[in-house]
Amino acid sequence: MVKDLRRLALASLAFAFLLSPLAAARADWAVKSLERQPGAGGTIEYRRYSLGADSDREVELQLALFSSKSASLRVIDQPASGRRLAEVMSGDNFLAGVNGGYFDPQGEPVGLLISGGKTIAPFRKARLLSGVLAARPGSVEIFRASEFPRQRSWREAVQCGPFLVDQGKAVAGLDGERSARRTFVLTTTDGRAALGYCEPVSLARLAKILTALGPLEVARALNLDGGSSSAFWCATKEKKVSISEFKKVRDFVAIVPRSDR
Repeated sequence: MVKDLRRLALASLAFAFLLSPLAAARADWAVKSLERQPGAGGTIEYRRYSLGADSDREVELQLALFSSKSASLRVIDQPASGRRLAEVMSGDNFLAGVNGGYFDPQGEPVGLLISGGKTIAPFRKARLLSGVLAARPGSVEIFRASEFPRQRSWREAVQCGPFLVDQGKAVAGLDGERSARRTFVLTTTDGRAALGYCEPVSLARLAKILTALGPLEVARALNLDGGSSSAFWCATKEKKVSISEFKKVRDFVAIVPRSDR
């Protein structure tokens, strides 16, 4: 009888251990606090979220939110420059910015890169490069790579991935183990867009977090180059929020007033 009870206890512990990763993956994230500040010029809004789930620590996420009616995106390519994001952002009429897409060890961009209407690097078919951020006056969109209309005239574009959110739902099958600093771009169901940064989390957790920002409803979200490349900068009316990259990156994505386009 004692042996049977011990076997039952061990089996229960083993079952609980197997379930714990599933419980963490299914945990419901919720906003614990939210700081909101108008951006410089009133064109964008800076948001800093603290989110938590029962089985996870609280995570901080920051957004620079804007409407394409009043602002647009600019891709800044810097093939021979070692300037960091904060330095670049302080030199023009930029409202916010993040690091951009992937690049190889020689610093060459990996995947489609368009800056100011000029194609710097071509579109590529690769599993990781599953989405494209594209912008032109009055329009900021995130496409699946398979649906991207390459025949259209885009002024700015970055191909990256993986896709995090689609049709308002977290994408299935994302890595849930490796945590790293993350930068991303998203569009909302009410027609706005945002550049964002999240402190170290896995891709799967970030996808879940982005679907828990209610009442802000994320329609689509695309991961940008993360880890040591991650950088975020935003000018608010009160201060400049700046998180620096750890290494030189090839390109940045910035928010600019529509009058600048």
